[in-house]
Amino acid sequence: MNSNPLKSENVCEENVYQEVFKSLSKSLRDFLYYKCGSLETANDLVQEAFIKLWQKCQDVPLSKAKSFLFTTGNNLFLNTVKSQQVRLRFKAENKNSAENKEHPEFEMEMKEFQNSLEAAINALPEGQKEVFLLNRINKMTYREIAESLGVSQKAIEKRMSKALIKLKDVLNPKD
Repeated sequence: MNSNPLKSENVCEENVYQEVFKSLSKSLRDFLYYKCGSLETANDLVQEAFIKLWQKCQDVPLSKAKSFLFTTGNNLFLNTVKSQQVRLRFKAENKNSAENKEHPEFEMEMKEFQNSLEAAINALPEGQKEVFLLNRINKMTYREIAESLGVSQKAIEKRMSKALIKLKDVLNPKD
């Protein structure tokens, strides 16, 4: 980013921060747009990531700014996904409860299963949980997940395989 060695390397300086913004905001937006499919959401996440960079500018050297922004953007995206899942779950629960009023046993079984499933997903190691949710909830392919996380597709396949085995063992225990 800096071709002039006399320029400051301090991200807290406004001109350096502006240079970082000019050079990285478009690629960060494109990365987030590819992940979420919404230009508006991607722009919001870019703004949030740059705000976090400004808030932590003393701790982030210029050489690490790009990594910081992309990691922060990815984490913000994952937080957005998690909050959307909560809203969708709430909406589905309300719909299911309205449709199944005459079947209280069915409703109770569904709630028990849903609680078990949520607990099983939450008990997965972070990497497996992330891959499972991105694939099953966001419908991302293994390749898309691998690219967004910066790991190989084989690693994603292995994480998903382990996650499915653990979920199966928890939800269908052998007697």
